[in-house]
Amino acid sequence: MATAEAQVAREGVTAPRLVFFTSSVSGHARRVEGFLAQVLQRRRNHGTFRLHVVDEHARPDLVERFKVVVIPTLVVVDGRSEQARLESPRGCRDIEELLAPWLR
Repeated sequence: MATAEAQVAREGVTAPRLVFFTSSVSGHARRVEGFLAQVLQRRRNHGTFRLHVVDEHARPDLVERFKVVVIPTLVVVDGRSEQARLESPRGCRDIEELLAPWLR
């Protein structure tokens, strides 16, 4: 069975980016990091996205550029445009609903 990375390489298509805006001092953001890992691991979707973790204190420029007002926030970027956004997810189900169009 072909992996997502192999399919992307064959088709010349790049995987969408999943940008996770987080904070090292937020307990809720740490929990969401765990939820995200569960969702991606559940059906072996690690290769479906290029995951970028952005700490709000390390990269305030990106927080401003993406107009993030709530931490944690997940943003799916495909090509050069934002395709989906989820602010302050409460659990795996919220994240699964956001990522459903791309998940296996």
